[in-house]
Amino acid sequence: MSTTSRGRAQDRAKVAAGQDHEVRYEAKKEGVSKGAIKKAVKSAGNSRKKVEAEIRQ
Repeated sequence: MSTTSRGRAQDRAKVAAGQDHEVRYEAKKEGVSKGAIKKAVKSAGNSRKKVEAEIRQ
């Protein structure tokens, strides 16, 4: 696991729905709206794999 510039652990396996840049990235990658990503995070949790599976349903 890598660390941020502030020395905090950075977990790339999760989607931080409160971070606009992460939501934008995931939305662009999956070809859906930011709202769809936020909805998927709310229903499936913040695991990137679960969010992607929720979007593909």
